[in-house]
Amino acid sequence: MRWWDLPGVILLENLTFPEDAWSVGMFWSELAEAGSRHYVVAEDTGARGGRPGTDEPRIVGYAGLLAGVGEAEVLTIAVDPARAGRGLGARLLTELMREAARRRCDEVVLEVRVDNERAQKLYQRFGFVGIGVRRGYYQPANVDALVMRAGGVLARFGPGPAGIAGGGAHALPAGGAEADIENRVNP
Repeated sequence: MRWWDLPGVILLENLTFPEDAWSVGMFWSELAEAGSRHYVVAEDTGARGGRPGTDEPRIVGYAGLLAGVGEAEVLTIAVDPARAGRGLGARLLTELMREAARRRCDEVVLEVRVDNERAQKLYQRFGFVGIGVRRGYYQPANVDALVMRAGGVLARFGPGPAGIAGGGAHALPAGGAEADIENRVNP
């Protein structure tokens, strides 16, 4: 994800998380922390209007990771509701898990709304298990978060393909030939 992706990301953020969407400023802060953060976007190369009034590909998903010493945290994953159930969320999560392994993180944690069963099932397929609950975590709706953890990340996801391990820009088909995941590393 780069700064020029933010208009499309914000459109999707407000669509998928209307009650507790991140602000533009929050995303700018995340992008400023390139040393510890990793963000990817999925673009529909067949749909235009990523920014209103432009001919740019439309962003249909994005995901972000915070990597620390030995442990990483999935900060966000969003998929256009029109793309739900087509494997795009799994592709985005795979990218994050591979990046965690590349950064030598053997554990990954995340929070997910207790009422988001679809996301919980996705995370369980990746080896995440519930380890606790954060009461009233999602505001202003006061919804609890299930804290989940996956171990053994290095054994399952590392080392990744050269394009991922090298940290350069690459595109992978996701959820159909018309969607690509762009792994953009901030300069």
